[in-house]
Amino acid sequence: MSELKDKLVLVVDDEPRMVSFMRMNLELEGMRVATASNGREAVDQVRETMPDIILLDIMMPVLDGFEALRRIRQFTQVPVIVLTAKDDEEDRIRGLELGADDYVGKPFSHRELVSRIRAVLRRHYATPPVPQTLVQVDERLSIDFARREVLVEGERVNLRPTEYRLLYHLVQHAGYVQTHEMLLSKVWGPEYRDENHYLRLYITYLRQKLEKDPANPRYILTERGVGYRFVDFDGAPEKATG
Repeated sequence: MSELKDKLVLVVDDEPRMVSFMRMNLELEGMRVATASNGREAVDQVRETMPDIILLDIMMPVLDGFEALRRIRQFTQVPVIVLTAKDDEEDRIRGLELGADDYVGKPFSHRELVSRIRAVLRRHYATPPVPQTLVQVDERLSIDFARREVLVEGERVNLRPTEYRLLYHLVQHAGYVQTHEMLLSKVWGPEYRDENHYLRLYITYLRQKLEKDPANPRYILTERGVGYRFVDFDGAPEKATG
């Protein structure tokens, strides 16, 4: 049985042919499909139906996808995949910065779309194991994995789910370099091994939230051309082997 069966997807696009294409293919996977033709309808639909995932086109009338995403993120962390022009990197980056979980460039195949939906749902709902409850990195940074809580100078810092997963894998291997491919595979999924821009963007987010001086980080260190390393610290989790 497909893991997508009975999941509710909200398809937001003002092109009827595109909506029909996605509806037909997603229903073949056993998903339930709701639709909206502009950003304002999308925000209302999210509040009313609370879908499991949203496919959100960027270029729409009334309210574009960026503004709709901004409003959606004010009240829910439901997974969102933005639909962009194939070669428009600026739209992709902006979508991720506003809180999208992924993007798919138009035109796309049924196989690509379903693969991305599976990957996003898998990582969104996955709960990493908690080998150690409280990690005290130093006097200003502590992480409580059981509570999914990060404190910087005693103040709670809100992390998006993807930011938390990335921090989790870095801290669990503190002192060891994690390659780009390893982090992308663990945090986003094996389909994302070559998507280095995701990793760069989310490392930047974490540094902005955790570091005293993001331009000169002391926690998340770059190993140029290889990957990233979380600084070793007293009481770090036992180093992984293999």
